[in-house]
Amino acid sequence: MIAKDIRKGMILMIEGELYQVLDAQHITPGNWRGYSQIKARNLKKGNLFQNRFRSTEDVEQAFLDMREMEYLYQDGEGFVFMDVENYEQITLGKEMVGEQMLYVTLNSRVKVALHDGTPITVELPSAVTLRVTETEPGFRGNTATNVTKPAKLETGLEVKVPPFIEIGQKVKVDTRTGEFLERVSE
Repeated sequence: MIAKDIRKGMILMIEGELYQVLDAQHITPGNWRGYSQIKARNLKKGNLFQNRFRSTEDVEQAFLDMREMEYLYQDGEGFVFMDVENYEQITLGKEMVGEQMLYVTLNSRVKVALHDGTPITVELPSAVTLRVTETEPGFRGNTATNVTKPAKLETGLEVKVPPFIEIGQKVKVDTRTGEFLERVSE
């Protein structure tokens, strides 16, 4: 793959180490040759890496095995997932899944990227449905479109919701931005 094709979220092999691309820009300054500026995070050490590549420079994209896994339970500092095909269980640490677990409920499914049998990253669906556990009561007739109130969801995630949302209702949340999308009828 050439450097100008690098996109956010890709996993690259750079100098024998795996890096996840956090930001990628292809820049073509006037009469100069174009280049790609990337910002990436080392998946083993966690340190940040910034580099420029010539647009035509070869970059190695890591081969990842994407496995569908079901979240079973939290075990101390880790989260236990089960492969839905072969029923093998793996424990992923908080440093790997981090804030993503605020979008994952028990028995929900996610994709886990494996490199040489080692889990690397967790990929969430673009939106999830979660139940509201805490929020202020809504006021009848409050129909302003830009008014929101805070709501706590079943996983502990806090989002801004419209005033008509009540405790016990389900809402759809965008996992990329953490924003309320819509109310889900049961």
